[in-house]
Amino acid sequence: MKPFSAFPAIPKPRTASDEREPGSAREQREPRSASSGRGPGSASGRREPRSGTDRREDRAPWRSLRHRSMRWWSFANLVSNTGTWMQLTVQNLLVLQITGSAAATGLSLSVQAAPGLLLGLAGGAAVDAWPRKLTAAASQAVLGAVAFTTAALVAFDQLTMPVLMVLAAVTGLIATVDGPATALLGNDLVPTKDVPSAIALGSVVHSAGRLIGVALAGVAVAGFGTAAAYAANGLSFLFVAAVIPFLRPADPANRAASTIPATPAARPKKRRSRGTGSRDGLVFFLRRPRLVALAGITAVSAVFGRNYSLTLAVLVTGPLAGGTEEFGTVATVLAVGGIAGAVIAGRMQNPSVRLVAALAATGALLQVVAGLSPSLALLILLVAPMAVVESVSDTAGTTLLQTDPPPHMRGRVLGVWRSASTGWGLAGPPLLGLLMEFAGPRGALVAGGLVIAGTIGAGALLHTRRRASAAPAPASAPVPELSAAA
Repeated sequence: MKPFSAFPAIPKPRTASDEREPGSAREQREPRSASSGRGPGSASGRREPRSGTDRREDRAPWRSLRHRSMRWWSFANLVSNTGTWMQLTVQNLLVLQITGSAAATGLSLSVQAAPGLLLGLAGGAAVDAWPRKLTAAASQAVLGAVAFTTAALVAFDQLTMPVLMVLAAVTGLIATVDGPATALLGNDLVPTKDVPSAIALGSVVHSAGRLIGVALAGVAVAGFGTAAAYAANGLSFLFVAAVIPFLRPADPANRAASTIPATPAARPKKRRSRGTGSRDGLVFFLRRPRLVALAGITAVSAVFGRNYSLTLAVLVTGPLAGGTEEFGTVATVLAVGGIAGAVIAGRMQNPSVRLVAALAATGALLQVVAGLSPSLALLILLVAPMAVVESVSDTAGTTLLQTDPPPHMRGRVLGVWRSASTGWGLAGPPLLGLLMEFAGPRGALVAGGLVIAGTIGAGALLHTRRRASAAPAPASAPVPELSAAA
């Protein structure tokens, strides 16, 4: 995030009385402005009567950009995502050039994903234990060093398959810390009510970075060679690391979490073993019904749906007798629908698990209809709302995941999620491929959609029955005793 203007001044610390007394003298002295982040519902917690314009601004999809640090962070993320996609665009081709084996490409991706599956819990615990800004900046710098190392090896023709596997494993290891740290740091830059907007903005930035990165990769490779893409990615990591020290969290509590390891209440009184923090995160996650339900919805959706690059590619080029150009059209509609969904999702403020479940079930039913579509034109019409619903559902789920736990547990919760999501991310494509082998692309889409919708419906019914059985029975009116005289 390149500084657009002078760095923001550090806000004056607020006391508890400032939080509790709306209309106090301090509040009257300091007019609120969008640039200072002191709007209605801001981190200060003060509430005032709002006009219709204020209410519309509170639900604006890009309201998170009113905070200067978020503008810097979004620009840095755009640069970083552009560099990442420049590298990813040439990475698979590089592996093929070195080995000549398509299986080696999949192996390198698996090696990079393995640390997330095995060490996600430890990475999340580290994020909770270390200062967040320092952790994020250090991890970005290390990832930049790995990218520069790869660029040098490629430039001097010294990159071998074993070395590439080691670099992939190191990248995956650092990502177990970098992922939760950067996600939580970005959310710290806005008030809680603006987190959905920040997450939706991140989705749009990711999509834009992908488009720009793929385009620039071709230019860089044609002009300077494959090593240029890795060098550009290294520079993008260093740019993010340089921006992080100048970011200012919106909430004083978040500001403390960004500069010190944990709040006094969150620190354990006794020295614990190194693995205890990780186990605490897992125990907390499993005892939180909202998070367990969210994980179940996301897992079944990821395994039996969402892999549209696989299922729709086979459907378009198979039963619908299309080609590469037709699938490119479908992929473009998916991308545009995802961006539109992110814009819509940015208007949310307090998403719930019920909303995520309803959106996932809706997307599953659309998937069923898409599997039955008799023509490419009808499929394209269905793909657009599928992408919109998926994008809104993902943003709502991510918001819940990152705001539901208390601040001192969020890193560990994201660590649990990283391990779990890596697991179902690795298991989903092979299972879906087997399903297509037996049922074909239409059968896979229809069966997968029905499994998702049925699982969510059964879970909702079970939850309703449990709540009904747990509700206390209404007390009956006391019956007056008859006296002996009566």
